[in-house]
Amino acid sequence: MSDHRENVSHRFDRVPETAADREVEGRPSRAAVLDFWEERFGVPRDVFEGYSFWEKGSGKLWAFAGDVSAPTEVEALGMTFLRVRQEHWKPTTDAAQRFGPHATKNVVHLEEDLARRFVAGETVDPEWDGDWGYLVVTHDLAGNPAPLGVGLYLYDELRSQIPKGRRRAID
Repeated sequence: MSDHRENVSHRFDRVPETAADREVEGRPSRAAVLDFWEERFGVPRDVFEGYSFWEKGSGKLWAFAGDVSAPTEVEALGMTFLRVRQEHWKPTTDAAQRFGPHATKNVVHLEEDLARRFVAGETVDPEWDGDWGYLVVTHDLAGNPAPLGVGLYLYDELRSQIPKGRRRAID
């Protein structure tokens, strides 16, 4: 029988509200997650109202529109959302596509050719004079900017973070 004060790879545990509520060392709090999205991408905290955050394993956070009792042993709960047990937190492609329309900072917009190459998994060289690190990448779809996913901007290049299984060559 596992203890609720440790990470278990097959079990979802609720992310605590604050750091003071933390029972598992290194587990981020809901407040820290909301701070990250607001500070890094300008996503207002109220966008996440109604969502509960869960950790399964070490460092993989999931967002669930609703709530269930904790801990829970199910295969999936909502969507993968954020990787947190690394130096820089990384939003998932799903999170960027779901919450990216609310982002007002660290968003790079790609024109047609660069967007096609980015979706295919290539590194591109967009015009960008903002922060280094993870960016929400957008492209116009039906006349409006839509998030494609997450890119890692380092050394004047944008590295596609589109998962290999979701990359597409678009002609």
